[in-house]
Amino acid sequence: MKGKTHAGIGMITYIAICSQLPGKFSYLGAATAIFSSLLPDIDHPKSIVNKYILPFKNKMTKIVLYTCSGIIILWYDYIYAHQPVLKAIAIMFFIIALSSHRKGLTHSITGMIMFGLIVGFIGNMYNKQFLIYSFIAGYGMHLICDMMTDRGIPLFYPFKSKNVKWPITYKTSSKAGNFVEELIMIVGLLYIVMELPKLF
Repeated sequence: MKGKTHAGIGMITYIAICSQLPGKFSYLGAATAIFSSLLPDIDHPKSIVNKYILPFKNKMTKIVLYTCSGIIILWYDYIYAHQPVLKAIAIMFFIIALSSHRKGLTHSITGMIMFGLIVGFIGNMYNKQFLIYSFIAGYGMHLICDMMTDRGIPLFYPFKSKNVKWPITYKTSSKAGNFVEELIMIVGLLYIVMELPKLF
């Protein structure tokens, strides 16, 4: 599924559930849902997130940048901070560096839990506990939606590497796939236009 579709579905999901969340609607919550709906694809050097991070959109650049970032974070934590959350972020950077697209941790329940623990910790630090709900909504919908594609995802990685997908799937960037994603975006946009005024 395309990045813009994931972002749109993340926003749609947040609008649908935010009235039931602590703190109700917030721009930070919406931004978190959109970001987390894109986060699983961070293992791809040409994803929307990496588009703004990597100077060169290839696997080697991704490996070098995320590995070096993880080392720098560990060094900073060892010398100055001594914070468990920084160690966790560094480990996740190493995992991202070594993961191939849809073949590793970021497209699994385990990855969602690990990222979720980091977000939950940060949310507690700044008294923004609602962030974890927005994060799980966006990340979880990304996994559910990628199961609609013919490739599926390694949902239970690292315990099982077999890709999981729905009984009915489509091929990304095919005519049918583009139609499905465009339809989702149109219906979703109409839903947001109708629901958003009710939240203020």
